[in-house]
Amino acid sequence: MKDCLNVCLIGTGRAGMIHARSYMGNVVGARLLAICDPCEENLKKAQEELHVAYTYADYQVALQNKEIDAVIVVTPTGTHKEIVLAAASAGKHVFCEKPMAISAEECDEMIAACKQHHVKLQVGFMRRYDESFQKAKEVITSGRIGEVTMIKSLTHGPSEPKEWMYDIAKSSGPIGEVNSHDFDTLRWYADSEVKSIHAIGRNFRSCEKKAEYPDYYDTVAVLLEFENGIIGMIDGAQYVQYGYDARAEILGTCGNVLVGSQKNNNVSIATHDKCMHAEVMPSWTKLFKDAYINEARDFIRCIREDDTPRVSGHDGKMALILVREGLRSLLEKRPIRIGE
Repeated sequence: MKDCLNVCLIGTGRAGMIHARSYMGNVVGARLLAICDPCEENLKKAQEELHVAYTYADYQVALQNKEIDAVIVVTPTGTHKEIVLAAASAGKHVFCEKPMAISAEECDEMIAACKQHHVKLQVGFMRRYDESFQKAKEVITSGRIGEVTMIKSLTHGPSEPKEWMYDIAKSSGPIGEVNSHDFDTLRWYADSEVKSIHAIGRNFRSCEKKAEYPDYYDTVAVLLEFENGIIGMIDGAQYVQYGYDARAEILGTCGNVLVGSQKNNNVSIATHDKCMHAEVMPSWTKLFKDAYINEARDFIRCIREDDTPRVSGHDGKMALILVREGLRSLLEKRPIRIGE
């Protein structure tokens, strides 16, 4: 295998640029060779920062470049399947951002295509590459807290939803927008598949949207039962305004693990009014900056060593199924057995 693997980023929006920056001098043995985006403005802006060798408006043209070894797909979800199938057919290894696809059937097609053409398929759940979340997994595996009985995970996003997000047929609401990472984290920690799911949600912060979007919810609680008996709990919220929040707790028979913090840094200020003050984490881009770099490094390592990615196509598919079934539970106001 050649000394340096060449990567092409397909999709240069906000999330795409996070991946692009991860490859700018941070991943030994790989470089960002090309970028692709049908939006001329996005492509031009990205190139002004990245200065890559090739720019493309059409991913089909980019895939014809024999110098490219792998692609990073960070485009609208509805385009993932066609791009991944084309990339696999062209012999390019694939990193695909979550959500993996529109349906489980599309996920199966993507998995099959990558297997058929002998290329790697990794899905973007970066919490598995965060140092703190990884440490918790190590503690679980070691047995230091005994048998795991319950796992809790939360994600709260600070930003006001964009107009299209209020239509849960398009966004799935917080279950899809913020909690897909929690579903993956719980499956990873539990080392088991989900048996049943029950979600309850309500709109507390965007009441002015209730008439136009009666099904929209900004806050959700999800209860899960795993096949191995572990209980899972997830809470999600959008537009919390105070900052970005991603934490987890694992309860064992003889101990527990707490993961994450709401703090932006390790500075606390005590003032004359006997109060303690600290800055809150502002965004996911800062909290998981190192995790994104570790994720990119492991993708390249898997290609070089012909290893199985830590987050597989199956993991992407199962997270998508839980998002879909969680939303169905919320709308039908009842527990759902997975696969019913």
